[in-house]
Amino acid sequence: MSQVGLTDFDFSTNNQYIASSSMDKTVRVWDISRGLCIRVIYGVSSQLCIRFHPVNNNFLSAGNAKKEINVFNFSTGRTISTTVVDGEVTAMDHDHTGQFIFCGDSQGCIYTVSMNSHTGALSRTHRNRSSSKHRSAVTTVEYRTFSLLARGPVLLAFTRDGSLSFFSVSLEMKGYLTLRCSLKLAPRLHSIRASFCPLLSLEKGEYIVAGSEDANVYFYDLTRPRNTCVNKLQGHGYPVIGIAWNHGENLLASSDFGGTVIVWKRAKTA
Repeated sequence: MSQVGLTDFDFSTNNQYIASSSMDKTVRVWDISRGLCIRVIYGVSSQLCIRFHPVNNNFLSAGNAKKEINVFNFSTGRTISTTVVDGEVTAMDHDHTGQFIFCGDSQGCIYTVSMNSHTGALSRTHRNRSSSKHRSAVTTVEYRTFSLLARGPVLLAFTRDGSLSFFSVSLEMKGYLTLRCSLKLAPRLHSIRASFCPLLSLEKGEYIVAGSEDANVYFYDLTRPRNTCVNKLQGHGYPVIGIAWNHGENLLASSDFGGTVIVWKRAKTA
């Protein structure tokens, strides 16, 4: 059983399942050990992003082209709760407690949505409008529990016009976001993603890794006012679309528009 136009995927916290979203309007759950699709949930529009709940593995959150965030019951396939934003929901992530969903839309806005971990009920709490004059789709929303720069939880957002934003998150204020710093990169034609570098950032600086149209992988240090780019990985022949670390952060996988995936091993420092 295959999916057409895969848009996103996520591992369950117990690493037993993968959830995937697709342009064919389906959400699917795959049993990793058996390599089988064990649940298909049919929607009414393209499913653009997906996340397992970090505490309750029975909940799946998905954003779609109808401007909806839906919470599904993994066991039954039923929709538990829905909330609506102002644009297509193009990227999302949970906080570590499962109390909040942070999502980005096709208009460049970032939303904080509170979620009941027991019932799955959703309610919008905050919206952060893009400062850009041109509305550009959000390609990355990524939460991290702690940053030395912010001295607390942070959120990374990246848009197709090349705007990279770094927010501090106030969980006490229902997930309120405060912009700490931003970086303007070259606009993207493709839906290119970026990611935190948590372990690198514990040593010094605040590192972000991102793909690019010129087929390179770039590392940026947000604490540097100038010469922000600190490293470049070359090896792809097409625009680099996806970026993902393993949990130990010694391996980085990058994927390009031509279908090539390269796994980079982090060099040991003396």
